[in-house]
Amino acid sequence: MVKVAIVILNWNGCEMLRRFLPSVVEYSSADDVAVYVADNGSTDDSVAMLHEQFPAVRLICLETNHGFADGYNLALKEIEAEYFVLLNSDVEVTQSWLMPLIGYMDAHPEVAACQPKIRSWHTKDYFEYAGAAGGFLDVYGYPFCRGRMMGAVEKDNGQYDAIIPVFWATGAALFIRSADFRSAGGLDGRFFAHMEEIDLCWRLRARGRGIVCIPQSLVYHVGGATLKKENPRKTFLNFRNNLVMLYKNTPDADLLRIMRVRCFLDYLAAFQFFLKGQFPNARAVLRARREYHAIRKDFSSNRSENLEKTIVKSIPEQIKSCILVQFYVKGKRAFSQLLFN
Repeated sequence: MVKVAIVILNWNGCEMLRRFLPSVVEYSSADDVAVYVADNGSTDDSVAMLHEQFPAVRLICLETNHGFADGYNLALKEIEAEYFVLLNSDVEVTQSWLMPLIGYMDAHPEVAACQPKIRSWHTKDYFEYAGAAGGFLDVYGYPFCRGRMMGAVEKDNGQYDAIIPVFWATGAALFIRSADFRSAGGLDGRFFAHMEEIDLCWRLRARGRGIVCIPQSLVYHVGGATLKKENPRKTFLNFRNNLVMLYKNTPDADLLRIMRVRCFLDYLAAFQFFLKGQFPNARAVLRARREYHAIRKDFSSNRSENLEKTIVKSIPEQIKSCILVQFYVKGKRAFSQLLFN
């Protein structure tokens, strides 16, 4: 068994692998580290290219595209390691990026998962949208990051270089204990893609396990390599999965109130898409709400289990206000301007 298994899930990403896998191989070389690519039923030349150009990389072939969540669940069942690193195929790592992560996790057994600081590959002195310097959540389930509020991304001037607890660590570069991953049930495969890592981290935090960001480790992420931000499919998955995540994890005393407010906010989002002429995205929001109501009963047993295993009733890294109000009404564009009480 290796200490660290770096696992890159690939679906038709031959060019991404050809561009970014060399940095992973070069800067992750150690006797107790193994690099895997789990191919999610690709139909391009990914597998042949890996055999030819990266023979030292271990390959797991899945027959069909299981999505991000179940793709990882199935691949990780075949790997024995103390730590898993779920790494996107469009991430460029830096020299010694693993050392701060391993060192911190070895010294803090109470922490289940962590992430490096993530900057944009396109604009390398700015944070990257999906992860930045650690993820947080507002009371209505809207995620944001230290370094990224809604669509406003900050320049990295070292303002978030402290190691701190976070609500969620990004699935773009998620460093997690294999024991915690398995004890929490892994990623929810029914999500297919988007929000699944936040759902997993919510379960872990509620059960008393820690999540942190370690900015001394740095990687660069392209982002949007699978689905662009404005893609209606991505809009649908984000809204549907966010509602499911809220249902699975929100305490009984708060669920009805939060879902009523979310109903209003979701219809407002659909209306805004409509006004902008983005009709497919408007329909995607409405379809997401319909599907959530249709499938909600399928998650009732998961909700019961999560609430039964909850130790931390009020997670400190979840703000008690609405991030939309903070951003659009109060004009708070930086994480450092927020109050968490």
